Amino acid sequence: MPPHRAPARRSLRDRVLLHAPARLRALVRGSEIGLVALGGLVGCCAGAAVAAMGYVTQGLRELLYRLPPGTRLSAAPDVPALNILLAPALGGALLGLLMLGLARRKARPRHAVIDPIEANALHGGRMSMRGSVLVAVQNVISNGSGASVGLEAGYTQFCAGLASRLGLSFELRRTDQRTLVGCGAAAAIAAGFGAPLTGAFYAFELIIGTYSIATLTPVVVAALCGSLVAHALLPQAAMVTLDGIEAITTTTLTAADTLPSLVLGLLCAGLGILIMRGVTLVEAGIRASRLPAAIAPALGGLCVGGLALATSPQVLSGGHGALHLHLNAHGPAMGIGALALLFLGKATASAVSIGSGFRGGLFFASLFLGAIAGELFAAGMPGLVPGMAAFGLTPLAHAVIGMSALAVAVIGGPLTMTFLALELTGSFPITSLVLVAVIASSLTVRKTFGYSFATWRFHLRGESIRSAHDVGWIRTLTVGKLMRREVATAPLDQPLATFLRAHPLGSPSRVVIVDGEGRYAGLVLVPEAHAAAREGAQAGEGATPRLADLLRHPRDVLTADMNAKAAAATFDRTESEALAVVDAAGTVIGLLTESHTLKRYSEELDRQRRAMLGEAA
Repeated sequence: MPPHRAPARRSLRDRVLLHAPARLRALVRGSEIGLVALGGLVGCCAGAAVAAMGYVTQGLRELLYRLPPGTRLSAAPDVPALNILLAPALGGALLGLLMLGLARRKARPRHAVIDPIEANALHGGRMSMRGSVLVAVQNVISNGSGASVGLEAGYTQFCAGLASRLGLSFELRRTDQRTLVGCGAAAAIAAGFGAPLTGAFYAFELIIGTYSIATLTPVVVAALCGSLVAHALLPQAAMVTLDGIEAITTTTLTAADTLPSLVLGLLCAGLGILIMRGVTLVEAGIRASRLPAAIAPALGGLCVGGLALATSPQVLSGGHGALHLHLNAHGPAMGIGALALLFLGKATASAVSIGSGFRGGLFFASLFLGAIAGELFAAGMPGLVPGMAAFGLTPLAHAVIGMSALAVAVIGGPLTMTFLALELTGSFPITSLVLVAVIASSLTVRKTFGYSFATWRFHLRGESIRSAHDVGWIRTLTVGKLMRREVATAPLDQPLATFLRAHPLGSPSRVVIVDGEGRYAGLVLVPEAHAAAREGAQAGEGATPRLADLLRHPRDVLTADMNAKAAAATFDRTESEALAVVDAAGTVIGLLTESHTLKRYSEELDRQRRAMLGEAA
């Protein structure tokens, strides 16, 4: 009887991933309807997840701040001052303990947190589910304790991670996998704001990086399902509503009304850049202070609580309740000084919260800050610009326009913010003015700063990602994969006559020359070497050139880890049809031609184009 054998250990992929049945995988992979159904499933799960996070976060706020059931923290009256001061610090301490626990477990790199934008840009939509759950938990603690961050980062991270895991279980193609991650993000935003169009275009502009017919249906279905499920499970509206369209304008809008919208968009662009720079400065200052990572959130929370006492409790948490007050036509009016102080307090609180280690984003904070900026603009411009009061826009209209313009400066996505304004107001005239402002804001930020908040943070850590466009395939299409490894070489000290006998006309047209230690010295073109030898013979004895005199591109080389795009740029710069590939020691390991590089690069570009259009490969 053969000895008992222990079962083979499952691979890492099999241990962390449950695969769908083969027949079901084939149905989803081979049918567009299957992907749409998968997007709908992702949307339903995302709606339930957003509702659950909302319940837990609201319960935490009610516990820490002694709020009546259903009361928004940033709009709550008569919150005890001690709770305002200490509750954010308590949340920061809890985050610090969580960090210590994770540090002791020494989580492996495979659990590293990957943002949905980064996942779609570099990793083909592959995300860590464990890392996404961790971000969601940290975001709930941060927002629930009153730190000035929104829940949208946790929503999109968790739902996109869930979609990624589902796509991997169905072994989706790279393009479909990226689309499904977009479905998760779309459903998360749609559920969080009760705005399906906003969620869908958030996915198109920020997560997928493009709009196409192939991605339209699954993303929209996911957004609708997420919004409906969240609304059914979470009766309290996640997004603010306006009392009526009549509160927006006092007269019929004219072409002259676009001027203040344009100016407001430009001002919001500058404010958005300052806010993003401010967050970076706070982070740099906290790093320079050398505070332990586990202590920084508690101290940051104490600062946020102090800011709330010094300015207004409206700076706490995401600011949903406060934004409702500012977009309510019958809400309390505030003077210019109070509005300016509130803007400064909220911006500082958000920067301190993120910089000190709280988890969250600036999505809702930028909406709230934009609404305040719009109110400041409406209150201050009539005194600075004569005749400004004659325009037909009310302070509420300016708040909506400023909200969209500042949010697009920080987050990006002009159409996303335009549809948010449309779904919020239901007013097409106001939406047209919002479009003017967001275009001005987006263009200004793109040309002067060049980043959104997410891509700016990628830039700070050394990544060159500017959007979610799929550039991961470019990085995998490396010189090492494209080069020819069988390379004809010749020693540099070889006499020219010997070289010519070894490489007659008709043999490979270029030869790599190496020095005495085997390192790259340059390229020699065989026809050019024969021509130089003939000219030397005609000139007489002693005129024959040396091999070293015929070297080309002695300092122009490629490395195996360069991608095809960088290689093509090197060919263009050197005006060479072929270049040697060397390792770190300068040893020749291959040869790559420009024609082969451009051919493969063009093939991949064409494949990406067909995938974007939904055409069969």
